[in-house]
Amino acid sequence: MKHLEVVGGILIFKGKILCMQRNVGKYEYLNFKYEFPGGKVEAGENHPQALMRELKEEMDLDLIVSETNYFDKVSYQYPDFEITLYCYLCHLPSGHFKQKEHANYKWVSQKELHTLDWAPADCPIVKKLEEWISIE
Repeated sequence: MKHLEVVGGILIFKGKILCMQRNVGKYEYLNFKYEFPGGKVEAGENHPQALMRELKEEMDLDLIVSETNYFDKVSYQYPDFEITLYCYLCHLPSGHFKQKEHANYKWVSQKELHTLDWAPADCPIVKKLEEWISIE
């Protein structure tokens, strides 16, 4: 089974977390599920570099991400592939970005995260974020 290393950004602005809704894609079971923005790690990239590239490509966001932003890692097996997701906390200087690839997005509070229909791999991150003391 194919294994992918992916990165996700927990993007925070004014106490709210940016949640991106996936568009229609190759795997129907992930259509319109919410996720933390990011994507696949390419050869030669470390995880922060991959996240910075993905955020630039998908949202036209220029962010500096380092290992000090690391939050958690999840491994999850979907029916067609397996992923290891590395998530990083990123405080945004503004709430502006370009929605290039996703169907929709929502800014939600830490305690509202569970109200969205998340991609299964993101669910353990959502749970940990909701139990965490503060995103500030």
